Amino acid sequence: MSAKRNELTLKEVIDKYNDVSPFVIIKADVQRRSVIYTDRAIKAADKNVHQLQSRGIFFSIGEKEDYFPVSLLLRDGTSIMTGPLPTAKNPYVVDYIDGKFYITDNGEIVEEVEYWTKPDYYEKFTSRGTPMWHIATSRPQRIDIDPYSYCHFWDNGKGCKYCNIGSNFNRNKIQNNKPARLDPQDVYETVKEALKEPGRLESVFLTAGSILSGDEIFDDEVNLYIDILQAIGENFKTKRFPSQMISSAFNEKQLQKIYENTGIMSFTSDIEVLDEEKFKWICPGKDKLIGYKEWKRRIIAAVDIFGRGNVNSGIVGGVELAKPYGFKDEDEALKSILEEAEKFAEKGVSIVQCVWTPYPGSVFQNQENPSLEYYVKLSKSLDDIRRKYGLNIDMDNYRICGNHPDTDLSRVI
Repeated sequence: MSAKRNELTLKEVIDKYNDVSPFVIIKADVQRRSVIYTDRAIKAADKNVHQLQSRGIFFSIGEKEDYFPVSLLLRDGTSIMTGPLPTAKNPYVVDYIDGKFYITDNGEIVEEVEYWTKPDYYEKFTSRGTPMWHIATSRPQRIDIDPYSYCHFWDNGKGCKYCNIGSNFNRNKIQNNKPARLDPQDVYETVKEALKEPGRLESVFLTAGSILSGDEIFDDEVNLYIDILQAIGENFKTKRFPSQMISSAFNEKQLQKIYENTGIMSFTSDIEVLDEEKFKWICPGKDKLIGYKEWKRRIIAAVDIFGRGNVNSGIVGGVELAKPYGFKDEDEALKSILEEAEKFAEKGVSIVQCVWTPYPGSVFQNQENPSLEYYVKLSKSLDDIRRKYGLNIDMDNYRICGNHPDTDLSRVI
């Protein structure tokens, strides 16, 4: 297996960290390095079976029927969230060999994979004529709804430097007539149809770009979530339904308003990077209008509303090492962010990480993410912190989300 910068290879990392699932390690490395597909792997995808179209806020697939595998599933059920990344410098290759799909590296088979299957509702339309796959994308066991596909921190050039939501939205608006805001009736009808497929769904997930307008900052974003969540809730007999929302850092009044007026069960607001100085550089818009300390305080305050174990915050793992102002050393970075993660855990908030991918269209698109060993250490340490403080992560575990190597480890008791 290939390695860069004298790093340990995948096999060496698996051997060294034999107390960590090799599937989780493979997942982290595939997310870190991304994948490309051979022509035969693409041709072997079945549009009647596999999920080959997806309209997301960070990348979209199959808008013009240029069908392409959305993502991968490992043999143990581990999801690998990885979209096509043409700028990847050292990607794995997905190939189709003797009737099976495999991740390969330099021609060697690494692991067998499957493509995500397509839910039934993907072929259907709302009463307004909107394709339902435009309204809700699907992971293996949940549906994802993006009520608002643009982030207004991009308006003044202060969007987060790792993020490409602004460029992706502008490209899709031009190429695919993508609206910024979803219609609640479309959402209601799509969820209603999705629920007809027995055993398919564990949860409904919502996230959107930040909306800064309103009497108070984020008030209009709060009202949008309420409109969409109420539309979803019409499909359930009970007020509460399995759900997660990733939003801006709302204040207590805003959070209470959402909790009282919808069926939402858990809350996430991503702080992105666990260091105040790095936050100022990497997330300049969030820093200017809210600031690291207040963003953190609001997340912790949400525990009083949603309850311990129902609040977390995500970080873009590895972005704290971005050049030129990030940490210079992986061990130094790990020590610093884990100390901060523990402060969150003491207050009942889990920290989860997604693997930083330098997306095209982001300020950091030409950067290089850290070593595989760094992500294994980070994942194992975040899992250890949750266990230490008795925090379950059922709201964001391997079945409900599938994007976090650290939460994948929670499936092992």
